[in-house]
Amino acid sequence: QVQLVESGGGLVQAGGSLRLSCAASGRTFSTYAMGWFRQAPGKERESVAAISSSGKSTYYADSIKGRFAISRGNAKNTVYLQMNSLQPEDTAVYYCAAGWLNEDAVRTGGSSYNYWGQGTQVTVSS
Repeated sequence: QVQLVESGGGLVQAGGSLRLSCAASGRTFSTYAMGWFRQAPGKERESVAAISSSGKSTYYADSIKGRFAISRGNAKNTVYLQMNSLQPEDTAVYYCAAGWLNEDAVRTGGSSYNYWGQGTQVTVSS
């Protein structure tokens, strides 16, 4: 029903910035909340940021709050993750996800995501 493709990952020095994109397709895409997750080698996947279907509600993990920003494109078929002040601990594969979460669930960090992209590698060097 929903297909997600991430792009924008790469190698960046500590303190630098990257902008990840998630291109989404599917007839019901506008009804889904979108989230960004990341997984470092040997670690569990963790939620990074999320945005509601309307774009009115967002969630950020404490570890990245103030450095990353999630947004929906004007056409509502693309979701972005702007990453600033990157640090080596941000190195991970970043995944885009979609799920049926309401505004409150998004704001409180709900994790009910049903669709996942293939991931894009982000590497931060010192």
